[in-house]
Amino acid sequence: MVKLYDKGAYLVNGTELIEEHSQVNEEIKAKTGLDAISKEPAKKNTMAYQILNNHNTSGNDSKLKIKFDKLTSHDITFVGIIQTARASGLEKFPVPYVLTNCHNSLCAVGGTINEDDHMFGLSCAKKYGGVFVPPHQAVIHQYAREMLASCGSMILGSDSHTRYGALGTMAIGEGGPELVKQLLNRTYDINMPEVIAVYLTGTPRKGVGPQDVALAIIGAVFANGYVNNKVMEFVGDGIKNLSVDYRIGIDVMTTETTCLSSIWATDSAVKEFYETHHRAADYKELKPGQAAYYDGVVYVDLSEIKPMIAMPFHPSNVYTIDELNANLYDILTEVEKKALVSLDNNKVKYSLKDKIRNGKLYVDQGTIAGCAGGGFENICDAADILNGKYIGADEFSLSVYPASQPVFMELVKNGAVTKLMASGATIRTAFCGPCFGAGDVPSNNGFSIRHTTRNFPNREGSKITNGQIASVALMDARSIAATAANKGYLTSAENIDVTFSKPKYFFDSTIYDNRVYNGIGKADSSVEIKFGPGIVDWPAMSELSDDIILKVVSEIHDPVTTTDELIPSGETSSYRSNPLGLAEFTLSRKDPAYVGRAKEVQKAEKARLAGEDVVAVNMELKEVYDKIAAKFSFDANKTQIGSTIYAVKPGDGSAREQAASCQKVLGGFANIAKEYATKRYRSNLINWGMLPFLYKDAELPFQNGDYIFIKDIKMAIIDKSTDIKAYVVTKDMKEFSLQLGELTDDEREIILKGCLINYYRG
Repeated sequence: MVKLYDKGAYLVNGTELIEEHSQVNEEIKAKTGLDAISKEPAKKNTMAYQILNNHNTSGNDSKLKIKFDKLTSHDITFVGIIQTARASGLEKFPVPYVLTNCHNSLCAVGGTINEDDHMFGLSCAKKYGGVFVPPHQAVIHQYAREMLASCGSMILGSDSHTRYGALGTMAIGEGGPELVKQLLNRTYDINMPEVIAVYLTGTPRKGVGPQDVALAIIGAVFANGYVNNKVMEFVGDGIKNLSVDYRIGIDVMTTETTCLSSIWATDSAVKEFYETHHRAADYKELKPGQAAYYDGVVYVDLSEIKPMIAMPFHPSNVYTIDELNANLYDILTEVEKKALVSLDNNKVKYSLKDKIRNGKLYVDQGTIAGCAGGGFENICDAADILNGKYIGADEFSLSVYPASQPVFMELVKNGAVTKLMASGATIRTAFCGPCFGAGDVPSNNGFSIRHTTRNFPNREGSKITNGQIASVALMDARSIAATAANKGYLTSAENIDVTFSKPKYFFDSTIYDNRVYNGIGKADSSVEIKFGPGIVDWPAMSELSDDIILKVVSEIHDPVTTTDELIPSGETSSYRSNPLGLAEFTLSRKDPAYVGRAKEVQKAEKARLAGEDVVAVNMELKEVYDKIAAKFSFDANKTQIGSTIYAVKPGDGSAREQAASCQKVLGGFANIAKEYATKRYRSNLINWGMLPFLYKDAELPFQNGDYIFIKDIKMAIIDKSTDIKAYVVTKDMKEFSLQLGELTDDEREIILKGCLINYYRG
């Protein structure tokens, strides 16, 4: 089904893989007529290398400084980005910047807050020359596919699922500060990433959809980090057997592998996509060179993939639906055991086995939505499966969210909406809410199956600390429809007798022409930005001091900590434009005491900055100061006091910068981790002036509540020290070493200045 190569490999003539071996050059020469080719030149024959090199401004193909062609954000992220850019000197958007409104679309949530953000975005599009897509018109990634993507280009988005590789666009999802850099004509700085070939062969079985293929790949590569921070390059003879919608459905889920980006070979089907969307000039053929070297290969036989399900609480927790149904009690018992780690071991009662009735697994809810599920082909196939069937009048419900108004309108015209509504399904407008807990939240102990992107704990409505738990399994739209046709009994679409009608898609751009504000090239500095009361400036942040004291205020030993656990989504999203208000929710679903602990530490730092008696504010610090002074010469009045958290592997999931910035707003100056789950979370820490420490030993020298002293931290950053000595003050100054990992010169300067805003202010 999915095979991972142990070594690198050459792709010859775009069709044949040759794994690295001692006589590989002779074999390549025999097949191509090329003279001997070495690995490094062959790496430059990948599509990924060519696109990255074309966008690199450094002149060094190892140390890249990327300028993107276009930017895109949504209404949970664009306010903070523009506010940061304004504070750093923004005058106008230097490249096309699209502001979509698909996350905080429910404007009744939080009073006027969400609609105030939308009005802020529209006024900024007018002032700085951007594009504003009103609520319910399109989810961010569907609009980008329809209107922004072009072959060979690069797009940066402030959403982790920024992936348009199937359309020949290398797209990257990052935290907001990386977009700020582009808005200020700076660059995205990375090492040239490794490139992994995803070789597709064969033809999918009837009833198997793109989510099934994606989940099979994620299950094979996530835990071992096979593609972590690398580019996935899709090649192979199987691509021609997939529609463009199908390719898009696989591609968007590459985010869940933790890869950096993706790119696909393009062909006549992609050419037709651009012609359908009235943008024929944006197509060009992309393919690897005659002999291209890849650092690894994910070999996928599409014909062997069966309908899949990703059980709670991660997209990599995959089984075939048939396997699950055949081994219900064993697999559900295993899932429940795994869940205890994320659910803090019995803080809530969690069971899936009680969903078994008469030997069958019944689910409570189905949802087909967003950038992964809301595509035209997914919904048409689901409608065909449900045609003439009924979802029933019991607990099970089904909601369908077309990804854009043009898609919705075409589904109305071709009758798919009628079929779905007649079955009992409800049709909604374009909205990302079901993916992050702001729409179709299941009931307590509810089990929802979704063609969306994620199924993390603490996400789709779960509030563990309130005793509330809901769980989501990821499935393809086709199997969700098959399950709905059986009134909630978990069913593989392979087991449904259906004829897929496969109607042709016709794109009508008049909806966008008449409703979307396009201000590209029309910046008007006289426009007044509209601020609602919920839009609050970032608080002042101070430069890093010579020495630093950190108090550990949270200790998390889960194998992976998601951004949803660091700062919850759902109803908290309405506070994303208010740094102080949002910070109150930090770690609230993982460690509810964190905010109080962090604020106590911050009181001391605020007293220090005000020239007040720090010890009077925090009596613990008298003993801390005494122990440090007994070993080192230091000035307590010039030493920052901040908080830190420890987590094994923090930052999986969303690109949201607030996972880091909320900690900084509460006085957090560092994270300590065994490793960081994604580049984007580590970048968010750095851009908010936080130290991204690494400590890789299994046994920690400190624990929650301990104070850590780091002497000469400022000099260590300036000198690019690899090992940094630290001392656990509350354990008799026990010495240990921390690492910072590789940092660019700009990143070092951002940390020294205290945050990106300070860095740009100079």
